Amino acid sequence: MANKIRVTIWNEFRHEKNEGSLAQKYYPNGIHAQIKSFLDECDDLEVRLACLDDPDQGIPNEVLDNTDVLMWWGHCYHSDVRDDRVEYIRHRVYQGGMGFVACHSAHESKPFKAIVGTSGALSWGDEYPEIMWNLKPSHPIAAGVPDHFDLELEELYAEPFYIPDPDDLIFAGWYPTGHIFRAGATYTRGMGRVFYFQPGHESCPSFHNPNVQQVLKNGVHWCAPTKPGYDVPQGCPYIKPIYGEWPKNED
Repeated sequence: MANKIRVTIWNEFRHEKNEGSLAQKYYPNGIHAQIKSFLDECDDLEVRLACLDDPDQGIPNEVLDNTDVLMWWGHCYHSDVRDDRVEYIRHRVYQGGMGFVACHSAHESKPFKAIVGTSGALSWGDEYPEIMWNLKPSHPIAAGVPDHFDLELEELYAEPFYIPDPDDLIFAGWYPTGHIFRAGATYTRGMGRVFYFQPGHESCPSFHNPNVQQVLKNGVHWCAPTKPGYDVPQGCPYIKPIYGEWPKNED
């Protein structure tokens, strides 16, 4: 199929290497590989994998230049991501129109904070069942998703969540503890679109949930650029006069 959406799924890929961990049980080939397994069901997506310990941390310029949507999963190693990689990701979103999908603990990742402009801080706790409420069923990211669905176990994320007011708040999570959370939010930044979605703790099977999978499929399609970005150089380019010459200052 021509003009496929080029998706790069980035993952720290360290939790899953701990022998006997729940992360290894649920995601033996890595969280990113599990996400790829259901994104590959979409004929219009071309998916590649990248992780922190790859050369250039899996995201050299040439990879990012050929990525339409970057999906990011990070947790304990945010500080290991190089600042030059973060700045180039931000450039690709703002100037190049690349989409960015932040999964679970990526709320506090360096790229998400740089793109959205937030501390990413939130309240959190142990693992509980979670009900995910669909607040905006008319939104493309909510297509094919019921008015609510259950997650058998997920890490408690709760308000206050220090993010800018989203363009659209699509999903909200509720826990039996009474806590609530803005679990699915979108932003537009420069030329690019951003989607944050909360489920996906490494010791929970959320990425096997068919509704979570549907949301992420929809999120990738929504974040994909609708037209090529300008991809202007970083910094502020000099503006040349369009009609004739600038008026001269006679003083």
